[in-house]
Amino acid sequence: MAETVKAKTLFDEFPPVSTETWEEVIQADLKGADRDKKLVWNTLEGFGVQPYYRSENLSDKPYLEALPGAYPFTRGNKKNNNDWEIRQDIKLDDIATANQKSLFVLERGITSLGFSMPLEKGSTLLTSQEEFSRLLNNIYFECIHLHFVCGYNGPQILNFLIKEVETKNIDPARIIGSIDFDPLGYLTTMGNFGEGEEADFTTLKQLIATAADKLPNYKVLAINGCHFTNAGASTVQELGYSLAMAAEYLNRLTDTGLSVDTISRHLQFNLGVGSNYFMEIAKIRAARYLWAKLVEAYQPANKNALRADIHSITSDWNQTIYDPYVNVLRATTESMAAVIGGTDSLTVRPFTWSYKETTRFSGRVARNIQIILKEEAYLGKIVDPSAGSYYIENLTDSIITEAWNIFLQIEAEGGYLQALKKGIVQADMVATAANRNKMVATRREVFLGTNQYANPNEKVADEIDEDIAFPAPLPGKTLLTPIKKYRGAEGFELLRLAVERHEKRPKVFLLTYGNLTMRKARAGFASNFFGCAGYEIVDNPGFKTAEEGVKAALEAQSDLVVVCSHDEEYAELVPKVNELLAGKAITVVAGAPACMDELSEKGIRHFIHLKSNLLETLKGFHGELGIQI
Repeated sequence: MAETVKAKTLFDEFPPVSTETWEEVIQADLKGADRDKKLVWNTLEGFGVQPYYRSENLSDKPYLEALPGAYPFTRGNKKNNNDWEIRQDIKLDDIATANQKSLFVLERGITSLGFSMPLEKGSTLLTSQEEFSRLLNNIYFECIHLHFVCGYNGPQILNFLIKEVETKNIDPARIIGSIDFDPLGYLTTMGNFGEGEEADFTTLKQLIATAADKLPNYKVLAINGCHFTNAGASTVQELGYSLAMAAEYLNRLTDTGLSVDTISRHLQFNLGVGSNYFMEIAKIRAARYLWAKLVEAYQPANKNALRADIHSITSDWNQTIYDPYVNVLRATTESMAAVIGGTDSLTVRPFTWSYKETTRFSGRVARNIQIILKEEAYLGKIVDPSAGSYYIENLTDSIITEAWNIFLQIEAEGGYLQALKKGIVQADMVATAANRNKMVATRREVFLGTNQYANPNEKVADEIDEDIAFPAPLPGKTLLTPIKKYRGAEGFELLRLAVERHEKRPKVFLLTYGNLTMRKARAGFASNFFGCAGYEIVDNPGFKTAEEGVKAALEAQSDLVVVCSHDEEYAELVPKVNELLAGKAITVVAGAPACMDELSEKGIRHFIHLKSNLLETLKGFHGELGIQI
């Protein structure tokens, strides 16, 4: 009998190292420091991330045995590939124009077409079957996915679509897409139901019943978790509240006689995608698991009801109006996370989305991000490419646990609607937003080109539509307080715009002195610091005396003079500079020297350093310089 030869691997040549051995080495390197404080990342999601994971960390996760396309669908709905629908939405402000734009983008790689219109009932341009037919003229919508973001115009749009299918004698089963009807999402963001609580749920039941009868594969109920993402939520909050919202719908609709199978077949999750790359990959995987477990409790007749249909949308919260091409990088990272996580379809927001209407160029870039990921990076070829990653599998498990805890807390309050009416959801969102705002203000969360490495000479005031960039608060009385959707960079952008519109651009003079290494480092820090407000920066090679530096600063008509030197120089140098300036400019110290208290006693009020709250400090300088925000 032939002897079986075992194939060798590279790691066979190395002896195994136990976790205990690794930890002994880590503790020795830490030299007594607290391991958790030094090495464990405390996430916005509320759980800690270890510095490393090993195979033993996967031993208690039974869903890892599931194959792609199998319950609980953590590894996605598809068995043989990771393909997704490339979606682009067209704003419906003119029927003929929207039709032309649709045909244009359909020829350029998209496979899923959406029409966006106001959500309030009666606000659509589509008031007749003839107008609806004109919108879809020459569009073979049975060959693509067709979506309408139309809110309370959903029943009318659905009837138009059914009539169009019947007129053209198309097989109804071939019509795939969605109508974005989400009364709980509307209540969450607007503070009111569109037509009243009972009327909205009656409309929803009728929509599902009609779709079930006429368009069996068409989605009419949306769970818009993206609203939470765009209000600054963590991945755990987005999933927890989305699941609670879904449970509210399931409970209300099954009580009216609809089966969970029917509801699930016509329901779609619209999730946002943030910039936390690995967390977002894990979030989509966790979403599938959570939905499967939720629906399982309703005992569906068909296992297909356990599959979550997930549409992903790149984040509005992450977009900036300054250095907007960085939005392309953000959207690319977010798109990769959504695709690797196994999303079913994806919308990439154009890089101009946050401040003006989509242009042909920005739309093309957004489209091509997905096309490149699919056709050149081949991300659609491999099912669940992150499977088996110790890190991502553990993130998935942690998100599942924490999101489920949020769901249980909301259920204990009587469900999503009651929690919303009590203000519990809003309070949680306000707390998270306040935490994230502080992280942005202190640069622990970075917006490249906005709160870090900004171009102080960039001007955008004449290029932006302020109604889009900074929408006005909702008018009138509301049933409850809505959550606030906003962009994380707004605070810095308002600072910059105030400078652009001020009669005189503030000038910051870097008075560099003494130790070459320290003065250059602190000058670079100060330049970046004040550049985030759009102030003019005057750098210098270095001065031999305080008198020489102050003379140059006054000749330059500077508003702020930042002393950049070594800590050892500050005790004598800074008071002298301040005295020579004699109130003609504001004295600022770059750094937090040991003599800070001593300098403060001598009237020095301004210190900028790594622990400074950048946003609040710049607001303070705006106030002293008479710049209105």
